[in-house]
Amino acid sequence: MTRPPTHAGIIRPARRPAGWSAPGSSPRGAADDPTLVPGPGEDLCHLLGDWRVFQKVGGHRWSLDDLLTGWLAWRVARDAPPARVLDLGTGVGSVLMMTAWHFPEARLVGVEAQAVSADLARRSLRYNGVAARAAVHDGDLRDFDGAHGFDLVTGTPPYFPPGSAVQSDAVQKGPCRHEHRGGVDDYVAAAARAAAPGATVVLCHAALQRDRLLGAAARAGWDAMIVCDVAGRDGKAALVTVAAFRVPPGGAGLAPQHEEFSVRGRDLQWTERFIQVRREMGMPHGRA
Repeated sequence: MTRPPTHAGIIRPARRPAGWSAPGSSPRGAADDPTLVPGPGEDLCHLLGDWRVFQKVGGHRWSLDDLLTGWLAWRVARDAPPARVLDLGTGVGSVLMMTAWHFPEARLVGVEAQAVSADLARRSLRYNGVAARAAVHDGDLRDFDGAHGFDLVTGTPPYFPPGSAVQSDAVQKGPCRHEHRGGVDDYVAAAARAAAPGATVVLCHAALQRDRLLGAAARAGWDAMIVCDVAGRDGKAALVTVAAFRVPPGGAGLAPQHEEFSVRGRDLQWTERFIQVRREMGMPHGRA
């Protein structure tokens, strides 16, 4: 049962089809650490496998954008697992943990400017038992210098330029959706500083901002590997574009692979392609 956020925090129950068992490593759990249980106004939700993520009730929460970013990052990097991973604007750490779940030998860093989100991400890393190899850096990604040390860089830039949409005043949401600290060009610039030669960069943006995303990457000299447009339902326009790029050297002259699919069909059930994404991401994948 969901309780009002003014009371004790909420531990969300698992919703899993009969016969499904969680893949991947087991989380550390709360053990005897009182900071690893949700406090007032917080909940603890499932992410991938048995891993969980702390979030604010009514705040910014992990979403389809994060899932697609983590999925494409795994897909393009699985044959040569990265040693060092960076997630720009990591928020509550969902994409950071998705890559940590898929790449158990990697060392990871997330960059986050909002203290409330950074704290939630750190607690999730501890809960899932990966704090020894994953950290969250407090600060503005525009000031972060990764010293060209990362093999895989991910990011989900905010969708809206200043003044282009009504802004929520709910905790975390404004800077997550609106360009308070730069937009896609700033994410690309930060990734360019951080990416090692030949690294892979995966970014997700609103489909309406597709040209901004691809243009910023082209100006950085990156080659597009995969560009995937995802719609919420068959017959509808794409909602988001998630793309993977190769940083020189490597990838020069490659023709990008263009893909598209929908999350739900006209019957409002998950499509086979989205079920495959969920399966590959260690999530329950029965029909919605």
